[in-house]
Amino acid sequence: MSVTDCHVHLYPPVVNRNPAAWAAAHGEAHWATLVTRRRKDGRAVQSFPSVRELLRSMDAAGVQRSVLLGWYWEHSETCALQNRFYAQCVRAHPDRLAAFATLHPGAGEKATLEEVRRAQGEGLCGLGELSPQSQGYGVEDPVLGAALRLAAKLRLPVNLHVTDPQSGNYPGRVETPLRDFVRLAQAFPRTTFILAHWGGLLPLRDATAQALPNIYYDTAASPLLYPEVIWRRFLAVVPKARVLFGSDYPLNLYPRIDSEPNMSRLVAELHRAGLTADELQAMTQGNAARVIPQ
Repeated sequence: MSVTDCHVHLYPPVVNRNPAAWAAAHGEAHWATLVTRRRKDGRAVQSFPSVRELLRSMDAAGVQRSVLLGWYWEHSETCALQNRFYAQCVRAHPDRLAAFATLHPGAGEKATLEEVRRAQGEGLCGLGELSPQSQGYGVEDPVLGAALRLAAKLRLPVNLHVTDPQSGNYPGRVETPLRDFVRLAQAFPRTTFILAHWGGLLPLRDATAQALPNIYYDTAASPLLYPEVIWRRFLAVVPKARVLFGSDYPLNLYPRIDSEPNMSRLVAELHRAGLTADELQAMTQGNAARVIPQ
């Protein structure tokens, strides 16, 4: 079965060469805290692969297409750098890669909306991964609201980072109150939202979310957050049509087994989760084809 991975990150070569130094020079301290940290045994939490290395990982895992997500950067200039890089990736590999644009409302409404339109014109097909709480603005920010209305008009889905309120502490952790996402979905009913990381189990904790048809969920970083029963537990509450497979590559999801990220292991975990053929087809391909513009 061919798979679409809806949650992948890549960075430009200038970032990969020395991530910590680059972050310090560009004022992206929160990103550096999250992605350059090391585990207790000294191994990095993630790697910084090239596009070619991503494609090799996809081939090994049976992933036909990956959706590149931006980051919740602290500066609009960094957002633009990421968006231009992703536009290059999509142009070079249109059959294998799609990409979302990132943004920061600090640029002001005019510049932010111009960036969204430019990104779409360059072939990007969504917004995110965004995290208002991590980027220093609130979910009621008027520029964010204008961007979400434009996303609805342009039919661009919006991926939002979600931290499970009951998850353990780690460097760079930021609280993302689950009610924020309910409020956003209610305030912007024409905007399609994809809540990352199983949405912090939002629909299992708040029945209001179950009734909101514009909220979808991805499975990014699942093994680091929840036991394997999460696949069946979540689908017992949320319709299969609203869950998208995502890995969070190049985060190492199985640090006790692998020294490097291994996309294949999450695909294997999905296949042994006891899902029906219809559920597998929906999560690995069907939902992505319907929700994410091709």
